[in-house]
Amino acid sequence: MNKAAYNPIFKIVKFSLLKLLALSFLLVPLIFAATGCAAQSTPARSLLALSKGDHILAIIDPVSLKVITRLPVGSDPHEVIASADGKTAYVSIYGGGSLHELSVIDLVAQKPLPSLDTKPLMGPHGLAFANGKVWFSAEGSKAVGSYDPATAKFDWAMGTGEDRTHMIYVTRDGKKVYTTNVNAATVSILEDNSTPPAYHEWVQTVIPVAKGSEGFDVSPDGRELWTAGATDGIISIIDLTTKKLTSNIDAKAVGANRLQFTPDGKRVLITSLRTGDLFIYDAASHQELKRVNTGHSATGILVDPDGSRAFIGCTGDNYVAVIDLKTLTVTGHIDIRGADGLAWAVRP
Repeated sequence: MNKAAYNPIFKIVKFSLLKLLALSFLLVPLIFAATGCAAQSTPARSLLALSKGDHILAIIDPVSLKVITRLPVGSDPHEVIASADGKTAYVSIYGGGSLHELSVIDLVAQKPLPSLDTKPLMGPHGLAFANGKVWFSAEGSKAVGSYDPATAKFDWAMGTGEDRTHMIYVTRDGKKVYTTNVNAATVSILEDNSTPPAYHEWVQTVIPVAKGSEGFDVSPDGRELWTAGATDGIISIIDLTTKKLTSNIDAKAVGANRLQFTPDGKRVLITSLRTGDLFIYDAASHQELKRVNTGHSATGILVDPDGSRAFIGCTGDNYVAVIDLKTLTVTGHIDIRGADGLAWAVRP
């Protein structure tokens, strides 16, 4: 090939290479941007954490412990629960004045949905999701109620007659509702004894417990209910078969706020809002195993389904503390301002 023929071909090749190189520089940021967007999508298994300071719901990757996104909810959020399919979150807005509602979040699209006005049930607080419905306590109305997402209606409510009806637990079939009444120092057991096609006949059993009992949990086998009193730190244990108080443990967990069993039912965790301590008890022997300081104002508790970790909302320290349940030590923190209520959201 002579020199005259070579130069035009060389120029064409050179121009094409430069054009391809320039195009690659344009594509690389776009590829990384797309990858970044994909990485920020909501994981199928997500940790949900409420910020009372910023009035947001944080969606967290439980593996990396990174906050995926923060979504606005109403003022004074307290508790959060996810639907059984893990696609929707409900947040109780304890509120003040005329604001009494459940904030609703689309966890997949990562956007707020229209909120649900709970009035005349005032002061929604504790939350549970069972039998396809959202169940909640209404502290200001001394009552509990339920909302059916399928019909978009509040379809049931029952008064307890007890002062400060606060936290709530509902059996999977929706036939039994347990709730603590903080100022009354009682636990209410509400049971649906109706037989179709008869009208609903709910019966209440009220059981006295330690003063200031707020946080509670039912053992995985459904046999016992444990609750801890904030006033004197006593743990009360109820036999759910006989519906009677069977034991009081002088745990000295003053300021007790929340309580939760580990998934295997062997241990019980109690947080103290006053001291920031996490009390760890053996469920069988009723003996304290360890006391771990998590910071200040320890509130919400959430245990990993595999029993390996516990997450503790530390409102005063503006983080969620991560506890290794094998070593019983604090292994990390997730920055959430005014951290409080916690929940799992799991999509199939």
